[in-house]
Amino acid sequence: MALSEADRGRVQRGLMRYWSALREATGGFTKAQLYDAVAAADAWIDSNQTSYNNALPAAVKQNATLAQKTLLLCAVALARVSISTLRAVFGEVD
Repeated sequence: MALSEADRGRVQRGLMRYWSALREATGGFTKAQLYDAVAAADAWIDSNQTSYNNALPAAVKQNATLAQKTLLLCAVALARVSISTLRAVFGEVD
């Protein structure tokens, strides 16, 4: 299910605050362009959910809830950013 406009705005503001706290430069795009990127990522998830679900092992595909499958994807994506970021969300992972 796609995010509401309000939730997309929350994601945009959260990313802006996160990057600001890291003092990470994001001068290559505007707030509006970041919002558009959030909307595009949200739309991509909707468009590719069947492909993602089909890629999962059968037991997970059949038994995990939609929320669990989504969190699984998010955890893998966070780990690709950094294990420290993954720890910040999930706690200890070792």
